[in-house]
Amino acid sequence: MTISKAIAGLFISLISIPAFPQTEDLHLSAAQWREDLAFLARELQARHANAFHYTPREQWEAAVAALDRQIPDLNSDAVWTGMQRIMALVGDGHTYLRSPRDACNLPMEIARFGDDYRVTSVAAGLEQALGTRVVKVQETPILRAVEQILPLASQDENPPWIQATVEDALTTAATLHGLGIAPDRNAVRYTLADDAGREFSVEVRAIAPETRFTPIRPFKQPPLYRLNPESRFWCQYLPESRTLYCNVRAMQNLYVPAKQVPALVAQHNPDKLVIDLRQNSGGDYTVGERWLVHPIRDLASINRKGHLFVLVGAVTFSAAMNNAAQFRAQTAAILVGQTIGEKPNSYAEVRTVPLPNSHLTLRYSTRYYKFVESGENAIRPDREIVPSWDEYKAGRDPVLEWVLHYDPKDLGGGTIGASTSGFLAACGVVPTSMRGDDRVRILRSPTAALVGASPMVRLQDRLDHGPGGLDRVLTGE
Repeated sequence: MTISKAIAGLFISLISIPAFPQTEDLHLSAAQWREDLAFLARELQARHANAFHYTPREQWEAAVAALDRQIPDLNSDAVWTGMQRIMALVGDGHTYLRSPRDACNLPMEIARFGDDYRVTSVAAGLEQALGTRVVKVQETPILRAVEQILPLASQDENPPWIQATVEDALTTAATLHGLGIAPDRNAVRYTLADDAGREFSVEVRAIAPETRFTPIRPFKQPPLYRLNPESRFWCQYLPESRTLYCNVRAMQNLYVPAKQVPALVAQHNPDKLVIDLRQNSGGDYTVGERWLVHPIRDLASINRKGHLFVLVGAVTFSAAMNNAAQFRAQTAAILVGQTIGEKPNSYAEVRTVPLPNSHLTLRYSTRYYKFVESGENAIRPDREIVPSWDEYKAGRDPVLEWVLHYDPKDLGGGTIGASTSGFLAACGVVPTSMRGDDRVRILRSPTAALVGASPMVRLQDRLDHGPGGLDRVLTGE
């Protein structure tokens, strides 16, 4: 499964425990699977901070009972995907059943652009598929396949998060097998169409667990955010636009690297500072607040309207989402990119427990956090930009391009304080009662749902045990 693979890898790295402390076993009897399901149902209710905050208890228990009845007739992939469907009903993105180590990941990536699902990268030998439109998965039309995947996504998160889940599941063979879309967990046949409309089929075989593949993408020169894939924090000064760009891919161990920011600001005296959180799956929000948000807040030359930008996307998750909200509330930052998939007021503080027989990992939230005081439970950027297929294919980054061409004179000068920007965070605009330079004329984009858009950075790299590992989702490479 998708979200589970991605976010689990991050939290595993943070608490320094083995990714799979017990050997998983999917070859279980119906009685053993039923025992695992009963354990899941009992322990989730007991351990989660509020397991029924989204789905009523009666509906959730009915789903458990229905799966229990079906287990004797299901294959192992259908059982664990059924369990994930039940976990998704809880709603929050931190609560899920982590997918098996051997989820049969496929060496290609698919993303949605407008009305089309496109193959965005492939392994060597599959070059003919690169850039094509996906027409069918096995015999299932692509939109029908999407409908079948949707219940596996955390149901109480925002549309971009659900869309990222769908995209990743489309190249996870065990998930497709569990849903009955693919008859084989080791290979999937796709019907594709090129730009001329010519349709053809290609069979994609799963790669072994822990195997990485080098993705071939449609562009020769990658955009800036894909550089330095091995680094979780790096900065580059762009002299032509007098912009300091910093890519922050994890909210952990920031004490030393974050010191680069004020040092580089002092060295280059940039006109703009860009903090890119689009590939950041989280960590510890107090670390981000202490070593990133607060020091930047105190940079008088940067913490001004039109000079500080924070880039966000669908999978700006957990601590990174929290810190994006804090940048908005505590600084003059303009948020640019796509609506964050995770809701700012939701459940987190993850704990884990293995199921007794399969040893699959149950993850559950233990605490409620609130980062938006009123209004919509979402963090939408002040400027929403959805990359098109043509932009992706050309290796362009329209989000960063907008920032580089932005003229701070459009806003005037001055620094926004915490109370003013807090209102902005809640309402999407600064109060019209403000006077002079304190008035900020940034309106929240009217674009709402992003289900039809491709996130700039997807959960395509399977942090947990897919063809990329933790470093690849954090880097987007």
